[in-house]
Amino acid sequence: MSHVQVLVVGLGPGGASAARKAAEAGLEVLGIERNRSIGEPVQCAEFVPTPMGAYTRADQVLYQRISGMKSILPSGEAHQSDFPGFMINRARFDQAIAEQAEQAGARLRVQTRIERLDPTARVALLRHADGTESVSYDVLIAADGPHSTVAKLLGLPALATVNTRQYTVPLLTQYADTDIWLSDEYPGGYAWLFPKGNRANLGLGADRRFEDDLKKPLESLHRQLVAAGLVGEEIYYRTGGAIPVGGLRERLVHQRCLFVGDAAGLTHPITGGGISAAVVSGERAGECAGAFVSGADDAFDDYEEDVRDQFEATIERAVARRAYLNRQWRTQAAQSDDTMRKGWIAFSEYFSSVEA
Repeated sequence: MSHVQVLVVGLGPGGASAARKAAEAGLEVLGIERNRSIGEPVQCAEFVPTPMGAYTRADQVLYQRISGMKSILPSGEAHQSDFPGFMINRARFDQAIAEQAEQAGARLRVQTRIERLDPTARVALLRHADGTESVSYDVLIAADGPHSTVAKLLGLPALATVNTRQYTVPLLTQYADTDIWLSDEYPGGYAWLFPKGNRANLGLGADRRFEDDLKKPLESLHRQLVAAGLVGEEIYYRTGGAIPVGGLRERLVHQRCLFVGDAAGLTHPITGGGISAAVVSGERAGECAGAFVSGADDAFDDYEEDVRDQFEATIERAVARRAYLNRQWRTQAAQSDDTMRKGWIAFSEYFSSVEA
């Protein structure tokens, strides 16, 4: 049986960031990714806010800058707001962080998954192309997404999710804003157009309890935008995935296992934005592992407290807004601009008290 000081499961932005920070602290780090390639397949709208600018500087990461957001209400009224950020090549974004982790000394493996876990003995059974192997660890960092295998192996409850579907299509005009459609056609979510040069990500999310067919409304929106001359008919790429929307896990640390990013429930339950929180929590988890191995008995408590201090209030507000909207979907109230304004971050009503 081999031993590592830090085992990282999942090498998206959270896991890769954790591996980088732990390796920079001088720890022996093994990071595993179940897919064939880090960052692929891309299941993301590929937007990051301005504070993530430093992470967009690696080669081939940045597509373009974004200046604002247009929020389109059920009546058709469009609300313009400042919402600066960057459209990125998400695969290259993840890969660039992983490359930095390897440069710092982390060992990274693809097509490797965790199959069993003994949290008391701190031993994980890993499966890869050549078979299985057991690896013992001092700290485990779970960055394996909303359907976290690590969480399942620890017997933790599944996170509530919504599903998304997205097309990458030709963009026929220069565009510097993100477009958001708020409508009962996308219950539990919204539709979006995010530009990236001469292409755009056109997608939507919805709660399957209210709408199980995501293809039909997305194709309808695509046809509308083709008719308006904004995008082309061709579909370069199709993708989709699950986004956690239920808020943070009850605990972010379990038996020397730290949850980060989507696996921790850190994705914003209204916007679905999660890249920034994944990077921040991943970096903090890697630093926590370094502190713990160096003898800091309170390292895990510090991680729990720090991440909650940074994200919990915002996420709790979004969870409350989701609960409010869930009572409105498929009713007449969901056709009201006032209702949608209370459930979307671009409007002042979002930040008022929650209705019963």
